[in-house]
Amino acid sequence: MDDATVIVEETGVDPARGTSRLTQDISAFGHGLIGDEPVEDGGADLGPPPFALLLAALGSCTSMTLRMYADLKEWPLERVRVELRHEQGPDGLEIDRRIELTGDLDEAQRERLLAIANRCPVHKALTHPLEIRSTLA
Repeated sequence: MDDATVIVEETGVDPARGTSRLTQDISAFGHGLIGDEPVEDGGADLGPPPFALLLAALGSCTSMTLRMYADLKEWPLERVRVELRHEQGPDGLEIDRRIELTGDLDEAQRERLLAIANRCPVHKALTHPLEIRSTLA
């Protein structure tokens, strides 16, 4: 596998590492992460649960997209902070994303950055038709 592949596999129960049957080793683009569930849900709480990783992907993509756009426009954006929460609504997953922009931006720049946030690649992937092809190895 190349570095552009994400691999997720069970760690297995390992008392030395404190892992549970739900602990996952994640290799993403050459970087290692751990995914897990809280203890009360049967995990060992060694890493964020799957939906937190999904929110982290959306938040980091949002922040990076805003940074790149503001830098391109040479706007005085000093800092981006994205706070996300999710819940299961009656019609599916609902994500609340609160974007805090620090810097001497005028109202038009702030509104444009909000519109750009909705065009980050992860946002677009989550809000457009998505096909996941699963096969057995």
